[in-house]
Amino acid sequence: MSETPAITEEHVAQASRPSRLRITDLRVANVAGVPFRSSIIRIDTDQGLVGYGEVRDQASATYALMLKSRLVGENPCNVDKIFRKIKQFGFHGRQGGGVSGVEMALMDLAGKAYGVPAHALVGGRFRDEIRCYADTPSLPDPHEMGARLLERKRRGFTMLKMDVGIDLLWDVPGALIAPAGARADLTTMHPFTGIQVTAKGVEHLASYVDTVRSVVGYDVALAADHFGHIALDSCIRIGRALEGFTLAWIEDLIPWQLTDQWRQLTTSVAVPTCTGEDIYLLDGFRPLLDAGAIRVVHPDPATAGGIAETKRLGDYAQERGIPMALHLAASPIATMACVHLAAATENFLALEHHAADVEHWSDLVTDLPRPLIQNGHIAVPDTPGLGFGDIDEEVLRRHLDPRDPVFFAETTHWDGETSHDRLWS
Repeated sequence: MSETPAITEEHVAQASRPSRLRITDLRVANVAGVPFRSSIIRIDTDQGLVGYGEVRDQASATYALMLKSRLVGENPCNVDKIFRKIKQFGFHGRQGGGVSGVEMALMDLAGKAYGVPAHALVGGRFRDEIRCYADTPSLPDPHEMGARLLERKRRGFTMLKMDVGIDLLWDVPGALIAPAGARADLTTMHPFTGIQVTAKGVEHLASYVDTVRSVVGYDVALAADHFGHIALDSCIRIGRALEGFTLAWIEDLIPWQLTDQWRQLTTSVAVPTCTGEDIYLLDGFRPLLDAGAIRVVHPDPATAGGIAETKRLGDYAQERGIPMALHLAASPIATMACVHLAAATENFLALEHHAADVEHWSDLVTDLPRPLIQNGHIAVPDTPGLGFGDIDEEVLRRHLDPRDPVFFAETTHWDGETSHDRLWS
């Protein structure tokens, strides 16, 4: 009777030894014009695997670097354990960028360690391609704006977004009532600015959208953003005036913190209301969602907590009948993190693309289609982690931020950063 041959390790396919994998370093590269300023995170391990993430646009790399001493020595496959350890160091707005970018890099590493795409780590996928919407800087002339959007439509985008707000009204006589200095004031919350949009101003904005719609047609989704720091009453009157143009949503009219005002706005207009790009963690979204205060939830995964936390948010919103679109202004690295998230979230609507005019944007990473967005969609990859091969160092170096052109320089000065982090006694 013959013996069963012994199975030796060299015949076992493995991407790494996941149970023994350990983080050894965290470094950043500061880039600009991709489409804005952001920092690329690289997490190194003792087995040669590297994971990439991205700090949110226009945030500080410090938000990620301060986490290094909390990460070194950890197994990156324990994504949830590490996330619970570091999430106390994030907050709303750009302050969520470090934790969120690190989470993306952990998901990249865990996927590579297990040999599976990131979407498989959060439940698999509902779709094979991700619809993108093109955010487009506005022009004062609605005919020119319509032409700019039409160019996006001809490139295959089936959803577009533009700015509609008081920036179009400052030089229109009789369109606004505002105290002295209000135009330059960017730090006062909407209800407290004293800016009011007059009936003439509302009519001007409605005419603007009407002209744009006449150019791009009604066979493409169109959303509107950047209404300005105006109070609720003006928002309601603008929203009602825009009802006839079948907008996909009206976005961020008032601060996300003001749940009661969002609920009043949502129940007053027949246009979907949308906010969320500056909210950190699912807990930050609960008041809006539980109150039915918005029609579309719009997190930026680079603030909300990365892939898994934003997936939890999407599922929570779905239980309340609310779809989820994704805000984003990022390089292909955070974009691909969002692609896996969108693939794994059933109530996903569309992913923002803010770099339609950025040359070589798709070339920042390797081993993905060129261009990355084709016919307004990104194909969901089956390759491990976030799905790209590597960064293209030559292209990335050409986009270094001239104010701080760091390219994955050593970060040993962050190794000893520590405090008594426990949140309870």
